[in-house]
Amino acid sequence: MACKRLFDIVFSAIALVIFSPVFFVLAVMIIKEDGRPVFYRQKRSGKGDVPFLMYKFRSMKMQQPRGDSQAKESPYQWKNGVPDDFVFKTSSEHNPNITKVGAFIRKYSLDELPQFLNVLKGDMSLIGPRPEIVEITRCYSDAQRARLLVKPGITGYAQANGRSEINHGQKIEYDLYYVQHFSLWLDVKILLKTVGQVLTGRGSV
Repeated sequence: MACKRLFDIVFSAIALVIFSPVFFVLAVMIIKEDGRPVFYRQKRSGKGDVPFLMYKFRSMKMQQPRGDSQAKESPYQWKNGVPDDFVFKTSSEHNPNITKVGAFIRKYSLDELPQFLNVLKGDMSLIGPRPEIVEITRCYSDAQRARLLVKPGITGYAQANGRSEINHGQKIEYDLYYVQHFSLWLDVKILLKTVGQVLTGRGSV
């Protein structure tokens, strides 16, 4: 939809300008605590299951790179779709690899700010199903794969209704509802609800 893409371009460009001081401060904080790099890139599944590199502020401690001989096979080997009770993220409170700055930026979703660059590039939209890692989308059932019919978003209907508090089955239900009932008004409602959740830190990891 042309008006949605126009809104994405204008909003993300303005957001990058407004948040540029925040980018600078967070970059300094990350470097001071754990060095470089500041950003983290991860392959995610985009619209039509086409992979792209999603940007985030790095929230995990630097680890030694592993050689090919040490590379592990994907732990996700489901044959009939991703189980409804699957929960991907774990709490920052119980993960020793997350830095102090990382725990803070995750709580208030500040680690997601670099994704405005993905929106500007056209990989993502402001609103849409959150982009999933490729190893998980490879296991999708046909019904679950329908969430890939639209561009992934910085926030979506599932995030506005629980963020990390919901399991995979609930997330898929919300995402499919969005795909089937998309409207600009729904996008506005999701955006406003997400802002409220971010400000309170509710449902964060």
